[in-house]
Amino acid sequence: MKYPFTKSVDVTDTYFGVEVKDPYRWLEDDRSLETKTWVETQNEVTSAYLDKIPYRAQLKNRLETLWNYEKISAPFKEGHFIYFSKNDGLQNQDVIYRKQNENSQAEVFLDPNTFSKDGTVSLGAISFSKNGKFLAYTISEGGSDWRKVFVMDAVSKTIIEEALTNVKFSQISWYKDEGFYYSSYDKPEGSELSAKTDQHKIYYHKLRTPQENDVIIYGDKPEEKHRYIYAKVTEDNRFLVLTPRVSTSGNKVFIKDLSNPNAALKTIINNTETDTYLIDNAGDALFLLTNLNAPNKKVVRVNFNTPDPKHWEDVIPETNQVLTIAKSGEYFFAHYMVNAISKVKQYTYNGEFIRDIKLPGLGTSSGFGSKKDELSCYFSFSNYCTPSSIYKFDLKTGNYTPYWQPSIDFNSNHFESHQVFYTSKDGTKIPMIITHKKGINLNGKNPTILYGYGGFNISLTPAFSITNAVWLEQGGVLAVPNIRGGGEYGKTWHDAGTKLQKQNVFDDFIAAAEYLIANNYTTSKYLALRGGSNGGLLVAAVMTQRPDLAKVVLPAVGVLDMLRYHTFTAGAGWAYDYGTAEDSKAMFDYLKAYSPLHNIKKGVAYPATLITTGDHDDRVVPAHSFKFAAELQAKQTGNNPTLIRIETNAGHGAGTPVSKTIAQYADIFGFTLNNMGYTLEN
Repeated sequence: MKYPFTKSVDVTDTYFGVEVKDPYRWLEDDRSLETKTWVETQNEVTSAYLDKIPYRAQLKNRLETLWNYEKISAPFKEGHFIYFSKNDGLQNQDVIYRKQNENSQAEVFLDPNTFSKDGTVSLGAISFSKNGKFLAYTISEGGSDWRKVFVMDAVSKTIIEEALTNVKFSQISWYKDEGFYYSSYDKPEGSELSAKTDQHKIYYHKLRTPQENDVIIYGDKPEEKHRYIYAKVTEDNRFLVLTPRVSTSGNKVFIKDLSNPNAALKTIINNTETDTYLIDNAGDALFLLTNLNAPNKKVVRVNFNTPDPKHWEDVIPETNQVLTIAKSGEYFFAHYMVNAISKVKQYTYNGEFIRDIKLPGLGTSSGFGSKKDELSCYFSFSNYCTPSSIYKFDLKTGNYTPYWQPSIDFNSNHFESHQVFYTSKDGTKIPMIITHKKGINLNGKNPTILYGYGGFNISLTPAFSITNAVWLEQGGVLAVPNIRGGGEYGKTWHDAGTKLQKQNVFDDFIAAAEYLIANNYTTSKYLALRGGSNGGLLVAAVMTQRPDLAKVVLPAVGVLDMLRYHTFTAGAGWAYDYGTAEDSKAMFDYLKAYSPLHNIKKGVAYPATLITTGDHDDRVVPAHSFKFAAELQAKQTGNNPTLIRIETNAGHGAGTPVSKTIAQYADIFGFTLNNMGYTLEN
């Protein structure tokens, strides 16, 4: 491969007396013409390579065919209407519809496909006022995390005021029909896509008033500085709840009685050592989900007037499984993960057990949420082989019926999933779900994607994916291990993959690959490692530690410079998981020892690598991927290609148009199979 020229500059940082060179620092400037030219030339080389793959068009056609089925969401009531979203098949963005009752004709309410010609302006959050009279919705341009907020008269479908701008990482929570709370940062100096954003603020926007008049509720004082602050108004309009955080884990909890205009914020928790959130209230009774003294979480009740943890009473006690909670009508639905598989129980607000919900199969359920006056709710169910279906659930009887099932050109009966447990380097047992065609020949020659994440308390549970379905149809194996750093076994499992224990995550992933090879699913020649964001860090770190392990590596929007990640946008908020190079000499040494960018060595034959990122990614800035690609291209030995695919007008992933997603996966699978020496199955 002849790669584009990437200049090297003399930039050196010193950490605890140790000098670290950063020759591609100039690629961090996303506004420079030089960086733009580099992106264009890299994309030209990558496109020329991908264009030569004979079956890329065939993969793209199959992705389009499989994708082209109607998809709808569960309905929800707001005011006098029933709303739902629908995609006819290949629409770039889902469309929101509404109807007056279950039997009436639906009309288009909001069509994000009209926001831009190429589908790169997407709909973010939507939030209706308490009586459904007004709607506030956010849009993202080019995949950026910065948002604009539009306010609409929901009945007439007309925009009623100037858009709010420069809103980021925000919920929108209405107080009655009068206004709403939202979060944002001051616009940073320099590039809005890469400059650091560090002090979140809560604002209240009164309807039909200019944004410059919005009142700061919390976050403008030095002692109120937090990287993330979210605001929520309870369903009865009684309380405002704030949850300030300095990192992605751990939060404070403050509450204000909105029925008293002179009320001050009252403290429930004033440290960020645990995760605690208000689920609901019944008058003065507050119901909280917490992992305080309960690593797997529990539901507690406390009176607003005496909210200190010493007064908490258990409603749903902690168990051996991780708990998440939904509320519907006047019931709690306790969702447990049993080795990453869903189990759901129904309780009253008093903690009285009602029933176990017998789900349609082994997989992942979600939903079970509705307002207090509802008599029913909806939930979805899927697994790696089964496309997601929606069911309507009767809150009183516990009976449910199919509400919507997809009509898709994919035969789930031809495929199977099974869970195995393998042993990691330190003896820890790790679950992994392996999916493939029935009757697979375990001859070590099956093209296999090992997909992982391993961070931020995020759990990988079984869910259907159109892109994965196409991979399975080609005879591919999909293996997804539930490695440490995730949330599958609670706070303890998460913490075991953070900071000075991050190597556990990489060891767990390496052991998963070795299990697949030892059991003849595949060999290194037919193995691909794939992950995005923190998962991009995972696969890139494993690639530098074990370049012999896999044939192909696919890091997407990865965190790859572990010494500087915290200097971009909201990256400093990830310090709970990673630590930073400034924390201590020990933390710096640890980060440098696994940072993918800093561990590429000359004279090593690394796997075929296709790095993917978006030029508008302001969460994990593309400079991570740019610098990693430049370093790898400069040092790669042997014939394996090292390419970077940079999507324009695209961000971290959310809101990416369907057309761009299909093209991207045709390239990813084409690159993977081509480097494994495969031809496609018919």
